[in-house]
Amino acid sequence: MKKQERKRLGDLLVEAGIITKEQLEETLKEKAPGQKLGDALLQRGYITEQQLIEVLEFQLGIPHVSLYRYPIDPKLMSLVPKEFAKRNMLIPLKKEGDRLLVAMADPMDFFAIDDLRLSTGFHIETAIASKDDILRAINKYYDVDDSMEEFLSAAPTPETVEQERLVEDDSPIVRLVNQILQMAVEQRASDIHIDPQETKVVIRYRVDGLLRTERALPKHMQGMLTARIKILANMDITEHRVPQDGRIKMNIDFHPIDLRVSTIPTIYGEKIVMRVLDLGTALNDINKLGFNKINLQRFIQLIEQPTGIVLITGPTGSGKSSTLYAALNRLNSEEVNIITIEDPVEYQLEGINQIQVNPNVGMTFAEGLRAILRQDPNIIMVGEIRDRETAEVAIRASLTGHLVLSTLHTNDALSTVARLIDMGVEPFLVATSLSGVVSQRLVRRVCRDCQQEQEPTKREIEIFARRGLKIEKVMRGRGCPTCNMTGYRGRIALHELMVMTDEMRKVILNGEPLSKLRELAIKNKMIFLIDDGLLKVKQGLTTTEEVLRVSILS
Repeated sequence: MKKQERKRLGDLLVEAGIITKEQLEETLKEKAPGQKLGDALLQRGYITEQQLIEVLEFQLGIPHVSLYRYPIDPKLMSLVPKEFAKRNMLIPLKKEGDRLLVAMADPMDFFAIDDLRLSTGFHIETAIASKDDILRAINKYYDVDDSMEEFLSAAPTPETVEQERLVEDDSPIVRLVNQILQMAVEQRASDIHIDPQETKVVIRYRVDGLLRTERALPKHMQGMLTARIKILANMDITEHRVPQDGRIKMNIDFHPIDLRVSTIPTIYGEKIVMRVLDLGTALNDINKLGFNKINLQRFIQLIEQPTGIVLITGPTGSGKSSTLYAALNRLNSEEVNIITIEDPVEYQLEGINQIQVNPNVGMTFAEGLRAILRQDPNIIMVGEIRDRETAEVAIRASLTGHLVLSTLHTNDALSTVARLIDMGVEPFLVATSLSGVVSQRLVRRVCRDCQQEQEPTKREIEIFARRGLKIEKVMRGRGCPTCNMTGYRGRIALHELMVMTDEMRKVILNGEPLSKLRELAIKNKMIFLIDDGLLKVKQGLTTTEEVLRVSILS
C-alpha cells in the first residue's frame, strides 16, 4: 500500500513539472534503503520543502499550516513529550472537544499518529508543516520552562554552586548552551558570536554570510556562559586575559557537529566566536559547487594535471576550503598518495593523510611541507600560504613533480601573481610553477519558495550592458517563513578562473605590469567574478545587489 503512495508522489511531482522523469528514476535508484522519496529529492536539491508540502497537500487533502505566526496554545505541550515531538517531527496546535490538531512534517506517519492517539486519548487530526517550521516551534514552546526563566532573572549565584552547575546535565546553564547551539544548527548558522557588552551579553548568528542578533542575555550570566563553553572546549577556565582556542565535538539532533571555539579578552569580558562545521552537509561534490560549465571544465583540467600549483583565493569565509576539499575528493583514489597540511584540519576525509600544524613544537607549514616531500606524495594540499617560506617550499614542490593545491588571501585571480612576487618569491618561480588561480566569493541564493519574477531596474540594465549582457527579468524573494523573511536562503559561489598560458608566463618573467596580464586574460575569454555573478542573476539564482556586494564593476 505504502509503495503505491510513494510512487504516486513521484508521479505527481513529475506531472506538476517540478522534477523530470530522469531525476525521479535516478533518485529512486540511488536513495538509501528505507529513506522516504520526498527526503531523498530534498537532499539532492531537486525540490524545495515548500513544493513537497504543496504536492502532499493536494495528494492527501491535508491542510498546510505555516507556524510562523500560528497562535499555538503553550498548555498543549504537556500532552506531548518534547522527545516524542522531536523524534516524529510534530507539534500539537490546538484542541477542540476530543480532537487534537497536530502539525506534522510527514502526515503519512501512521505509527506516530497511533502512538499519539493512545497516549493522549484524543482523536488526532493532522496538518502539514515544514521540518524547519516544526523544529523552530518545538524550540520556542518547549524549552522555555520555569527553572530557565527563574535562572535568567535570578541574581548571580556564589562561585561554588556555580562550578557544580556547569557540568550537571539538567542544570539551566547547560540547557541554555545546548539550546544556543541547537538553534544555530537549525538556522544553518556558520558562526555563533557571544558578544559581551556593558549591560548585557548578545548572542548573534551568522547565517548565509550576514550576522544577526538572536537574543540578549542579562549581564550576570556572562561568567557562567563563558565557563560552560570553555569546559566543553577543554580550555582553561581560570585564564581570562589571553586568547584561547579549542574544539567541541557533539551530536545535535543525531547529527555530528564540530565547533571551533576561539575566545578573546575585550573590555567587557571574553568574546567567544564558534565556527560551526556541520559534518553532515560537507559539500564534497565538485559538480555541486556552482561552477559554470566552462569554468568547471577548466578547473577539472587544472587539478588533473600531474604537476604545478593551483591556488584558490578569496577573503575569509568565501568557501575556499569547500572547493579545496571537493577537488581532493575528486582526485582521491588508491593510486595516489594525497597528504594535506592544515591549520586546523576542518573536515576529515577518508583515504587522505591529514596533518595538523602545531607552531608550539616547531611544526609550521614550511617544516611540515619539507617532511611531506620525503613521504613520496603525488598530491599535496597546503591549508594556506601565509609567508614567503611556505610559498617557496610549495612552489619548489610543484616544480619537482607534485601537484600542489593551496589557498591565499587576495582579491582576485590576477592580483595573486603580484601578491606572490610581493611576498618575495622570484618571478621566474611563479611563472614556471603556477598552473592556474581560482578566485571565489559566496553570495546569498534567492529563496526558492518565495521567489518571483520582476522587471530589472534601469540601473541593472545599465550594469548588464556595461559587461555586454542583456537582462529581461530578474528573480527576487518576497520573504517567507522558510527564509526568515529575508528573501534569501542558502549560498552559491561565484568564481573567476585564470589558466596560465605561455604568453602570461612571459609577461610575469619580464616583470610587465598587471594590466598586460589582464589583457591576455580577456583574450583567453576568462570569465571575471562580476560576469559569473551577472550570469547567475540571469539564471535567477541570486540578485544584482548580492553580486555587487562581493565584486567590483570594472
